Amino acid sequence: MKRTVSIFTLLVCLLGGVAAQPRFTSNTSQYSLGQIEWKHPVNVEYTVTNTGTDPLVLTEVEPDCACTVAQWTQTPIAPGAKGTINVTFDAEALGHFQKSVAVYNNAEPHLVYLNFSGEVVREIKDYTKTHPYQIGQIRIDRDELAFPDVCRGERPVLHVGVVNLSDRPYEPVLMHLPPYIDMEVKPAVLQQGEKGVITLTLNTERLTDLGLTQASVYLSRFAGDKVSEESELPVSAVLLPDFSNLTETEKLNVPSVQLSSNALDFSTVLAKKRKAKADITLTNNGRSPLIISKLQVFHPAVGVSLKKAMLQPGESTRLRVTIVKKSIGKHRRHLRLLMITNDPMHPKVEINIKAK
Repeated sequence: MKRTVSIFTLLVCLLGGVAAQPRFTSNTSQYSLGQIEWKHPVNVEYTVTNTGTDPLVLTEVEPDCACTVAQWTQTPIAPGAKGTINVTFDAEALGHFQKSVAVYNNAEPHLVYLNFSGEVVREIKDYTKTHPYQIGQIRIDRDELAFPDVCRGERPVLHVGVVNLSDRPYEPVLMHLPPYIDMEVKPAVLQQGEKGVITLTLNTERLTDLGLTQASVYLSRFAGDKVSEESELPVSAVLLPDFSNLTETEKLNVPSVQLSSNALDFSTVLAKKRKAKADITLTNNGRSPLIISKLQVFHPAVGVSLKKAMLQPGESTRLRVTIVKKSIGKHRRHLRLLMITNDPMHPKVEINIKAK
């Protein structure tokens, strides 16, 4: 009998060891860059999510040639958290290209390849890949302005590429710019077919509170333009608490948030109903009280309610998420919600929502 119990215990331990492991998940394995200008380096960013249960470590990232340089998240990526791999291609050689980077990590498989392709040309004539979003006769390279995961005192910068496809000079202007964002445009006037860059700098000292701050700006399509739904660009900034000054003793006695799920899929229910709801269980697995200081949504179709905002060690509570089908398509913001906590490992918790 003792031998049977020992074998059973050994099997449980082995299975537990297999189950508890990191998992490498990238937002894509292939980027098609289209035409890019000769001798104008281009950046490619991959977002890596640890969908496993143990910390994910990116040990090395090796491009396949000297024309490419890579930077990546060096610190362990906690379960459910995200990291980045930034690749810069020098565009020194004309013609079509197919490049890859080898990503070594502590998940299975230990080696993953990420790829990007395109064509280096002397003059870009096709902007559908490099600037995929069109507003009037202007093309831009992004349709939202997001400053994620910033702390007080930081000044992150965001660049927006602009191309003038109209037959007259164009001055890029973002109307209704919020007071916490500074703008610089180079060149100030774009001739027909000319490219420019709008540089936005976030002044975190002007953000009033932790969590998500949202606004809308409007890209002018021509001189004297007025705001319209077509030219709207959503702006978001997520200000996080700063835990950099925690002592070693404090680090050993922090709260720890755990969710029964960090994603919800309402697609099946909303195919038959106008409104749907689902519950997620929040648990504090830490050694001190867990405080949910902010609970916010990115999209007006989503509603949330939290039964308790403070959890003692070992305590759980219910988070209820509702979504209204008719409101989903009216806005361009993402279907997700955000929690700000006092857990130093997870000060920002995002729950992604799928509705179609």
